[in-house]
Amino acid sequence: MNSTPTRNLAMELVRVTEAAALSAARYMGRGDKEGADSAAVEAMRLVLNTVDMDGVIVIGEGEKDNAPWLYNGERLGNGNPPAVDIAVDPIDGTRLLADGSSNSIASVALAPRGTMYNPGPFVYMHKIAVGPAAHDAIDIDAPIGDNLNRIARALDQDVENITVAILDRARHVELIKEVRRCGARIRLLPDGDIAGALMTCMDNSGVDVLLGIGGTPEGVMAACALRCVGGNMQGKPFARTQDEENRAREMGVDFKQVLTINDLVSSEDVFFAATGITNGDLLRGVDYISHGAKTDSIVMRGLTGTVRQIKATHRLDKLDLISSVRY
Repeated sequence: MNSTPTRNLAMELVRVTEAAALSAARYMGRGDKEGADSAAVEAMRLVLNTVDMDGVIVIGEGEKDNAPWLYNGERLGNGNPPAVDIAVDPIDGTRLLADGSSNSIASVALAPRGTMYNPGPFVYMHKIAVGPAAHDAIDIDAPIGDNLNRIARALDQDVENITVAILDRARHVELIKEVRRCGARIRLLPDGDIAGALMTCMDNSGVDVLLGIGGTPEGVMAACALRCVGGNMQGKPFARTQDEENRAREMGVDFKQVLTINDLVSSEDVFFAATGITNGDLLRGVDYISHGAKTDSIVMRGLTGTVRQIKATHRLDKLDLISSVRY
């Protein structure tokens, strides 16, 4: 059925992630995680409030960061329709940026009001994410070997040619051993599991599947992007401590529940944007040039499946005249 094209909010969101990236990039390698995050948050919030929407943050800086801005429940936008849920990660890979390492990005996602999974105070989950070709090959309850074999068949590959992205954490020692036992290759990520999940969908990234325990907010954001490009993700809640597990059970959290990509974001009408802060597998970082800077962004729309790569040049002297944020 033909219909009039609706507004592509992702085209407005890229201004949000560009602003966050430009503000944060000056902190690259300076060892100041808090300063970088504060700059990205301020810039992202400023531009989000200019977007023609009635937005509520569902995935924000949240309990992990105790942030005064971009907190869960904050209302953003100019108050006009559409009514949307907002997920933000001003810097996915804050430590990467502070250390001057690769794959730090700024990202934001929107979906119709009430369609994003709200993790509440429980901020970690088991994850498995793949690209479109392996969409139907994953089962988070199945053994690792079974998943890798099914993914390999879907990709018309041998298991030893499959590359698994895993966050480099002590909690993943046994997972790493099992993946190695199965014969697959491993790409250890120091941080940044939004980027890790997105790599599974991108040509030439060299990553076929993301496995392990990572942030639930980052999982919801990644699910928004994966829905746009036809990828898939499953998750299960994870408690870091016994106290957290007891609190979760009191709130009715089921640790055996499998969260499908439809549970994480239930609408196809989803938007995602990301801009590179430091150079990485997905995006180039901010490059400073005479009188300006260059950015590299990706913009996705779930309703159409359209993915755009946007390379922009910014005149910082002009931005300084009209913005309260220093780029």
